[in-house]
Amino acid sequence: MALEFRVLGEVGATAGGEVLAVGHARQRLVLAALLLDAGRVVPADQLVSRVWGEHPPSRVANALQTYVARLRRVLQPHGGGIERRSGGYVIPLPRPDALDLHQFADLVSQARATADDAEAARLYERALDRWQGDALLGLDSAWADNVRHSLTRQRTAAELDYADRQLRRGQHGAVLSLLARRADEYPLDERIAAALMRALHHSGRTDEALARYQRTRTMLLDELGADPSPHLRAVHEEILAAQTPTPAPLRAWAAPVPQQLPSPPPRFAGREDELRHLDTLAGQHPTVPVTVLHGGGGMGKTALALHWAHRQSTAFPDGRLYADLRGFSPDGDPTAPDVALRGFLHALGVTGTAIPADPDAQTALYRTLLAGKRVLVVLDNARDTSQITPLLPGEPSCAVVVTSRNRMTSLTTTHGATPLAVRPLPASHARSVLLARLGPDYLDADPDAAEQLVTRCAGSPLALGILAARAAEHPGFPLAALAAELTDVSALDDGDASVAAVLSWSLRALPAQHAEVFELLGLAPGPDISVRAAANLTGLSPNAVAAILLALERVSLVEQDSPGRYRMHDLVRLFARTHTGLPAEARTAALVRVIGYYTGTALAGNRVLHPHGVLPQGIDTGHDHPYPHPPASTGEALDWFDADHDCLLDAQRVASAQAWHQPAWQIALALTAYHYRRGFLHDDLAVWPLAVQAADALGTPETRVLAHRRYGLACARGARHDDALAHLAEALDLAGRGEDRRVRAIIEHDLAQTWELHGDQRAALEHAQRSLALFRPLGNPVWEAQAQNGVGWYLTLLGRHEQARPHCERALRLYRAANHPAVADVLDSLAHIAHHTGRHADAIEHYREALALYRESGNTYLEADTLEHLGHTHRETGDSGKARAAWQLALDLFRAQGRFAEVNAVETALARLDSGRTSASR
Repeated sequence: MALEFRVLGEVGATAGGEVLAVGHARQRLVLAALLLDAGRVVPADQLVSRVWGEHPPSRVANALQTYVARLRRVLQPHGGGIERRSGGYVIPLPRPDALDLHQFADLVSQARATADDAEAARLYERALDRWQGDALLGLDSAWADNVRHSLTRQRTAAELDYADRQLRRGQHGAVLSLLARRADEYPLDERIAAALMRALHHSGRTDEALARYQRTRTMLLDELGADPSPHLRAVHEEILAAQTPTPAPLRAWAAPVPQQLPSPPPRFAGREDELRHLDTLAGQHPTVPVTVLHGGGGMGKTALALHWAHRQSTAFPDGRLYADLRGFSPDGDPTAPDVALRGFLHALGVTGTAIPADPDAQTALYRTLLAGKRVLVVLDNARDTSQITPLLPGEPSCAVVVTSRNRMTSLTTTHGATPLAVRPLPASHARSVLLARLGPDYLDADPDAAEQLVTRCAGSPLALGILAARAAEHPGFPLAALAAELTDVSALDDGDASVAAVLSWSLRALPAQHAEVFELLGLAPGPDISVRAAANLTGLSPNAVAAILLALERVSLVEQDSPGRYRMHDLVRLFARTHTGLPAEARTAALVRVIGYYTGTALAGNRVLHPHGVLPQGIDTGHDHPYPHPPASTGEALDWFDADHDCLLDAQRVASAQAWHQPAWQIALALTAYHYRRGFLHDDLAVWPLAVQAADALGTPETRVLAHRRYGLACARGARHDDALAHLAEALDLAGRGEDRRVRAIIEHDLAQTWELHGDQRAALEHAQRSLALFRPLGNPVWEAQAQNGVGWYLTLLGRHEQARPHCERALRLYRAANHPAVADVLDSLAHIAHHTGRHADAIEHYREALALYRESGNTYLEADTLEHLGHTHRETGDSGKARAAWQLALDLFRAQGRFAEVNAVETALARLDSGRTSASR
């Protein structure tokens, strides 16, 4: 009989439809505490804490053993049980979907992954049907309250995603009652309000939709002192204009479902045996299934992995992660595992300081995020096991496909990986590849020539693809002529001879200008290249180079894996580099142009993202690149940085290797604002060592000061305190030699931040006071305001609130007079002071004004922090309704930002609020 468990409603178990008697509330709480970690050991002390909280009975161990024994007696006749392991207990599930919570999560993941709105709505309905009341219904403990609150938010998130899909389908009436209930429950939730307004408007109840907007607006002003968000205002304006509102963007509170796979290979053929083996990865396994596709270069390992992975969207509903580890890149610089790991964490919704500095902690967080999920991980072009091990999930529900030219024997030994050789295609399969590309009539016209071509390609899918593309470009050429041309090309004496021969043959057939572009592309920094960057690399106009790139794509010498971006296979890139007829001067000039383009565009983008920043005097912004394209807006700048980030990192490495010191340090400087915006703190830490090396080589004092202080700040944010102090001390020493008070004041401010991050507020205050003493005589009100706020902030953190207030009030006056956006930061400081001196009305007023400014500027990161602080102040005044409203909005933002420590803190605060408990203020 099938054993099933329930936690979404009254906790219980059934066998063959029969409800099992699992006991009274306390015993059901033990069952729930084990089911929420089904398949994992729950330590006995943790189990006690979940069931009895802070006041367990005197003989709690005996009580726990009694409850476990009773539950075993109920479950064992039906094939279930509870096992004692490693100082704790574990309840194994007979299958992953034996728990209603797992069914709910799987169905929601499938719904979020599908683009079909009707299918998604059906999946959401099935998921929501799993709920038979509140989670852990009738169970009372602090742990149960926290879990219930968290699961309720997950259900609400799924309900709203369901409503979004139904609204997109025009099924407005189907979600009206649901949205109305949730709007009453969460009156300040603007996403719910927007969805309800749409549903009402499209159901012919426009007056009610407009009334709902006014009600929400009034409550936001009364409760938070903030206007509605731009999105809610836009929906209101569209309804007023009687236009059809655009569907709300789908946004879930839960972690995102990553879909990182590159495009599938076109016209894939053959490899049936390998595909059948890979299909077994989608089944159930006791450990993480890992398959290593190994074989020579050009054998089609990546194409096989991607073709199979794209067929598996339903088997892995929680996402598909992909990383090109560049183990055999001609650059000789494989992707470090921690870099790939951070890419996965970003894709899973973790950003900024939420990513631990320690690589082992990053791996632990990654495995935690994948716990209980079905995710496929594709690790392409791996060099060795050390690249792979940190990227392996910890759950057997996930699967891993590795491609490599090496067999990865140690991965088989240590992790049970299955090696799968990707050998040259048999002649019949190779002929099928040509048949799929060229058609039967072409091949059948000259079978002998077709056989010669197949033989010459030696079973290499890469060689076959290039050959077929060349033949398709000249459909009038007889096969015999192509075969004769290819036979005349002398093959290189290495393992990739067939590929080299076909590439040499293809290169001979290119027009001279196309061949030159092909050879230059082999030099370009980064894994891929945009049309604009290629124009600067080659010196051709963007239109001209775009046409050549398309021509090279048609003959399979480059691939366009996203619109307007091109990449080369590693073997093709290596061939382009080593078989070039271009003189060294031409190659150097091309690199100078493209690195100049990356540096100049990045500096322009940094100026857009950080308009108040002060660049060093004489910085070289006129880099040698013929086709500049500076971003014109914040969105355009972020999009450009997102697309070209890897190219910028590689461009800096190339510049450093060539001893081109200006771009080597300026690229790091130009990435500063982008890295801060995106929370790429680890990447920021990675670019500054080369920048410091370049700045020291240049010898310009101002450049050296800036490089050392920026590196010091990056070290501070990366928890490398001693390194931070060393570089900031070097910067301070250099600045002291030049007697530049402004620079010394900035470095003292940086030192204050460094000590704050280290947890020493007294040392932070000392440096902030030195910064103020240096800034004051300079007569710049903005600089003084920054220093005044710093002193005030550290004073209030030390509990010296009355001393702090005058500093922050002066900073506020100075910033207001300058109309500077940092007004919001000072308001936050003043609110903190007011909160801790019992002036809660002033604190609320300051937080509300800061909140309005952060919302207006789109700074959701600090908006979330301010909402959390505002909630604590409301709770101190006894207004639990307003505290709950602020915390619920903060919770949504923290989840969207991947700030899990903050999520846990706010969920705990909400649960305590709901249960009537209190806690110390922040």
